[in-house]
Amino acid sequence: MGKRLTDNLSSLYIGAANSLKPKRTRKKIVAYVESYDDVSFWRSLLAEFEDDTRYFEVMLPSRDTLAKGKKTVLMNHLGKQLGENMIACVDSDYDYLLQGRTQTSRYMLECPFVLQTYAYAIENYHCYAEGLHEVCVMATLNDRQIIDFPAFMKLYSEIAYPLFVWSVWFYRNKHLSEFSLLDFCAFVRLEQVSTRHPETSLQIMEKRVRRKLKELEHRHAHALGEIESLKEELKELGVYPENTYMFIQGHHIMDNVVMRLLLPVCTILRREREEQIQRLALHEMQLQNELTSYQRSLLGVDVVIRKNTNYKNSPLYKKIQKDVKKLLKIS
Repeated sequence: MGKRLTDNLSSLYIGAANSLKPKRTRKKIVAYVESYDDVSFWRSLLAEFEDDTRYFEVMLPSRDTLAKGKKTVLMNHLGKQLGENMIACVDSDYDYLLQGRTQTSRYMLECPFVLQTYAYAIENYHCYAEGLHEVCVMATLNDRQIIDFPAFMKLYSEIAYPLFVWSVWFYRNKHLSEFSLLDFCAFVRLEQVSTRHPETSLQIMEKRVRRKLKELEHRHAHALGEIESLKEELKELGVYPENTYMFIQGHHIMDNVVMRLLLPVCTILRREREEQIQRLALHEMQLQNELTSYQRSLLGVDVVIRKNTNYKNSPLYKKIQKDVKKLLKIS
């Protein structure tokens, strides 16, 4: 009797242990990404399409070197190597908007085994305006809304849009020495943002943009017709005046726009919460305990925003999901 019970327990243990192992019968699809920061984004997106028949393994382009970046991902796996079991997941940068005018852009558009962000980069998704209030709440544990972030980013985009179109035009015509991406970003950065009058920083930016627009329109008057045609083409690609910030360089939007907006807001929200604790504390010991507990619960805004996943309802994210379904032949 004792031996039979022991055998049954051993059998149950082995069965349980086997159930912990990955299902080897599932098809593995390797997804190469550009950098460490990209792994989480693509893992979260691709995990939505895992089932009993397939799973994804997201990794950097090489197990043997530290080489990273879009060219490493694409050029190391061009041609026959990319396929149903091996895909590339990359930032669009301007390549999506160039619409095949460079080798990289052409390959990204034509190869069915390349997934792209459509937004300039993953940072743009983390800065998705509809999720910025939640970022502030997570960083401060204070749910009061000080600034209407979607309205602010919409106005920012509308101001930047005309100059952004010129930036794309220069890229398409390979005149980067006159107006580079770095030059464009310098005109659409924000100065210090006032939480009382956030519109002031936008007004300052608008003056810079208008001066540069006037200069470009005068110097390249022959191109004004092309600029208007380009605007129509960009609309077909999903670029509108109100969402331009999603297509501007991701690091710029993160560091020189959104973080300059969030930091002063979060400073005020944290101060409010600490003042509330001071006001409600019955004695010094309770005050110190509550302040310590609150401060230990806080996370840096720069950390929280990179964990922000409130972009999953955005049109561009849904466009990537549609591409994955096409890749996997899901109706």
